[in-house]
Amino acid sequence: MASETSGGDAGAGGAAGPGSVRIDAWIWAVRLVKTRPMGAAACKGGHVRVNGERVKPAHGVHVGDEVRLRHADGRENVVIVKRLIRKRVGPPVAVECYVDNSPPPPPREAVAPAGVRDRGTGRPTKRDRREMERLRGFEG
Repeated sequence: MASETSGGDAGAGGAAGPGSVRIDAWIWAVRLVKTRPMGAAACKGGHVRVNGERVKPAHGVHVGDEVRLRHADGRENVVIVKRLIRKRVGPPVAVECYVDNSPPPPPREAVAPAGVRDRGTGRPTKRDRREMERLRGFEG
């Protein structure tokens, strides 16, 4: 029984104290990243900032902290911590743990799909390819 009360992520050597949770575990628990190792990798790569500072995976996050997470596709999540959790929860519960201040996603460009060809026409010829590139705006 003593092993249940002692141990855990918060006190396992690192900056996380009793009133905090590791940043890699928190961003995974609130579903900002798919896996905890992805959260740790994001921290190691400098893609996670807490209150404007780059942090390591073991950094402790507290209620009221601003967490910025930059994704590979260019999106950025800006969230304010409302509640600390250590275990991954469902999406309805996860959104209650933070206030989302993320910028809106950029508008999708309404571009006609260039390069769509009729079935059975085969590979494009050099002339076809150059016409498609010209339509897309590539000059070569």
